[in-house]
Amino acid sequence: MATTPPQVSPSPNADKSPIIAAPTISPGASRFTPPSLQPDQIASPSIKNPIMLSPENGVKTGSPIPHLSTPPGPPVFTSPVRPAAVPFRTSPATPQPVAFSSGSSLPTSSPPHFSNGSVELQQQVPNAVEEPVPAGEKPCVLFSAHKVLKHKKLANVPSLGFGVLVSPGRETSTGPQVIQRDPHRCHNCGAYSNLYSNILIGSGQWQCVICRNLNGSEGEYVASSKEELRNFPELSSPLVDFIQTGNKRPSYVPVTDSRISAPVVLVIDECLDEPHLQHLQSSLHAFVDSVPPTTRIGIILYGRTVSVYDFSEDSIASADVIPGGTSPTQETLKGLIYGTGIYLSPMHASKEIAHLIFSSLRPYKLNVPEASRDRCLGTAVEVAMAIIQGPSVDMSRGVVKRPGGNSRIIVCAGGPNTYGPGSVPHSYTHPNYPHREKTALKWMEHLGREAHQHNIVVDVLCAGTCPVRVSVLQPLANSSGGVLVLHDDFGEAFGVNLQRASARAAGSHGLLEIRCSDDIMVTQVVGPGEEAHIDTHETFKNDISLCIQMLSVEETQCFSISLENKHDIKSDHVFFQFSIQYSNVYQADIARVITIRLPTVDSVSAYLQSVQDEVAAVIISKRTLLRAKSYSDAIDMQTTIDERVKDIALKFGSQVPKSKLYRFPKEISLLPELLFHLRRGPLLGSIVGHEDERSVLRNLFLNASFDLSLRMIAPRCLMHREGGTFEELPAYDLAMQSDTAVVLDHGTDVFIWLGAELAADEGRSAAALAACRTLAEELTELRFPAPRILAFKEGSSQARYFVSRLIPAHKDPPYEQEARFPQLQTLTTEQRTKLKSSFIHFDDPSFCEWIRGLKVVPPEPI
Repeated sequence: MATTPPQVSPSPNADKSPIIAAPTISPGASRFTPPSLQPDQIASPSIKNPIMLSPENGVKTGSPIPHLSTPPGPPVFTSPVRPAAVPFRTSPATPQPVAFSSGSSLPTSSPPHFSNGSVELQQQVPNAVEEPVPAGEKPCVLFSAHKVLKHKKLANVPSLGFGVLVSPGRETSTGPQVIQRDPHRCHNCGAYSNLYSNILIGSGQWQCVICRNLNGSEGEYVASSKEELRNFPELSSPLVDFIQTGNKRPSYVPVTDSRISAPVVLVIDECLDEPHLQHLQSSLHAFVDSVPPTTRIGIILYGRTVSVYDFSEDSIASADVIPGGTSPTQETLKGLIYGTGIYLSPMHASKEIAHLIFSSLRPYKLNVPEASRDRCLGTAVEVAMAIIQGPSVDMSRGVVKRPGGNSRIIVCAGGPNTYGPGSVPHSYTHPNYPHREKTALKWMEHLGREAHQHNIVVDVLCAGTCPVRVSVLQPLANSSGGVLVLHDDFGEAFGVNLQRASARAAGSHGLLEIRCSDDIMVTQVVGPGEEAHIDTHETFKNDISLCIQMLSVEETQCFSISLENKHDIKSDHVFFQFSIQYSNVYQADIARVITIRLPTVDSVSAYLQSVQDEVAAVIISKRTLLRAKSYSDAIDMQTTIDERVKDIALKFGSQVPKSKLYRFPKEISLLPELLFHLRRGPLLGSIVGHEDERSVLRNLFLNASFDLSLRMIAPRCLMHREGGTFEELPAYDLAMQSDTAVVLDHGTDVFIWLGAELAADEGRSAAALAACRTLAEELTELRFPAPRILAFKEGSSQARYFVSRLIPAHKDPPYEQEARFPQLQTLTTEQRTKLKSSFIHFDDPSFCEWIRGLKVVPPEPI
């Protein structure tokens, strides 16, 4: 859900806006369809002693499925350095399948840990101890601070703000507690019972932490001692998954498979020239070899017509052809669906035919420019949706199967949609272009909404040099819950994204409910969904939760939620509860409930010490990028960043004696540098040349997980050392030392820079390049979209991509360079001189020059 604030002049107060739902889903969408799990998958818990599901007690949550997570937590590189541990691969390995639901390969008998707030229990569970987050653990919920200021005026200073990042589909390595029964919910506000609820053990009544209402538990919470209550997972863990079994879907036919693979339909542009087609064919053949044997696929080509390939023909590429100039009629679709052809087939039965189809593709023959070729992309997607909705006959069984989770359409586009519904004229100079574009935008958004209503996600993967008119295709992907990604060509990065797009596990019918203590209110939500208006007053008298209809439930997604104090807080703690309800790929309805308690403080210093710089930077950046809808907006947002940093120093810093300068608060010293990276990087700066590219990056960033968002803001710099080790350094141009190789991870791009001196030594440079590629692939192995990985030498034309993303710290005085880049102290005088002479003068300010220009003293480096 991308909220849309009104346009105002840039200022730190500009992002204070109400929640405005983006028009992506019809409000009347049903909540959830009930699930189905195999009877032997989950043991039924007793009322008094619920069984906790974990591999330790022999309980499994179903057969594994292909599944991709957000970017993995980067390996912890220390100084001194440690080696990269993964052998070199020419292409990222296919991720190992794991279950999307809460089942984990790790024991679930201990509660998952959160880095936000305490997980200590209230009186009824006396022996729980707060534990830190294990190394590598990335919680589902990340607050910008671990404490809440009591004073409304300071707490609501908009330049810093307070908020939380929620990743509904994120797996936790410890695995949540799994409960197969209905949760206990407050009759007044709808909140769930949790580890912080006060319980009267004699009567089993529990008090809601949100509205303080007393509720009954139908005798379940009657216990002889408070210790006995720890047997209930929801009373001992901050994160639990309630699983509802049984399936009430219409026309559902039970099958022996624990999971019915959702189909993947490829919609492929056939108007490609030979070089592009050769790359695409290679990527498609690799895709077919990577798809699990049970996955059902369909193949559709589009140009001036739509060709739907039939898998019932052995040893021949056969297709039914439909005109592309108008939407297909019901008669046409009925003839297609109820005919003798098989258009969706499991990969194990159709791999040879799929290879045959891709080998039979031919380049575009007519002498027409790429941008002027007729492409009926809209009609092709309509046909793909009709095929998925079925009924489709499964070749092996001959029964109608309904998939779990979301089905997926992947469009492989090499140019704009210029023919049929949702099309735009070939040329921008067409006299009616603005009107046609506006009509196309509405039509594409409507098509995406229709896809979402049928649990179909549409991903659009574009490649090549022909402009695809991103503004027209983006609504199709956004409103269906998919993504649009641009590639330079149909080569390696495109092929990897094709595989990862198809393998993403996506839950459906997602609903995120946010409940806070009465002292706190939600002011803005940014993420892949829209506000849902669901009337629950018949069930709960005073349910004031904010409900978000999620477009899909995937690990790669994240919601940024801005919060404010309603008034001065008098209590010692405030509570936050997030419930994520969705149907998973096993057709089970999951209700994941996360309850967090944060302490409140009067001390500004104590509050600032609890601020998580990186989380705060991501929340601020998402609020800022939401308003950067064009290049001119982006320039305005650079000024907003400047004003924000000045205001934080003014409100929370201290004035330098006998000076007009302010010191930036030392407790959040990392924040201004992260915002400086945002200001000059591809999201707001001018590094990326074309507005289409900037638009795609902004859309991706607004919905991206915390890990990917952070990398898109601030690049990670790793210098190669002898023996295959790497040292993590600040992303400054001082890392460009001629005898080294450097890896720069900027989220959607990874750059490998080889110094001229190193490149001259063929043996050393080959070893360094191999080690750097290994590291780059390890860091991005599960990232979606997969970044492009570029390698180049110092002084080459491509090196500008690398140089432009580093802070030009060479302009700072030596003492400041050494303070912020200590590695310089290891260089000899000759090396320092050589490094200094290698820099070319640019007008771009260094971080210290920029922040001093704002009348703020740079914070001391940590």
